[in-house]
Amino acid sequence: MFPWNLFPFNKDAKSKMNGMKPADIQNYVQEMMDKMMPDSLQKMNPQDMFKNITSANNSNTANQTANKLFDYVVFETHHHCFVRIPILDEAWLKNIKIYYTSNQVIIQHIPKESDKHIITLPSVVRKKGSIAAFKEGILEIKIQKSNEMSYSEIDVTEIN
Repeated sequence: MFPWNLFPFNKDAKSKMNGMKPADIQNYVQEMMDKMMPDSLQKMNPQDMFKNITSANNSNTANQTANKLFDYVVFETHHHCFVRIPILDEAWLKNIKIYYTSNQVIIQHIPKESDKHIITLPSVVRKKGSIAAFKEGILEIKIQKSNEMSYSEIDVTEIN
């Protein structure tokens, strides 16, 4: 049986919470975080942690780290996958070529004519029904997600 009288939200919890100051609550939360998190995570700067996550998402392009001219953001909603690309020069729109497969978007000819960027999508998308629109310096590619899962059966044979 669970010891409900030791549970932090018992009958006395309301009276204890009314007497606490915001600084006391902050100290309590910090103590619990220190107990739960390993030392390596406690010493890490939160800005560095998020910087590493975003750089890992965009590490697919070798040119990006060199000149920072091609950058993108990929996200999904319930029904669509979106790729947003800041366009630094509107002349790029005349040369850009956009292709996509069931799980990747291929962007060619930006920023240079010889450049090719492959962006992995977070889910499988349909073959038809995509649109690209340019507004306020951002090229947004909207691709409809596929809700059909294709399965193929594999026969298992016995090897003697």
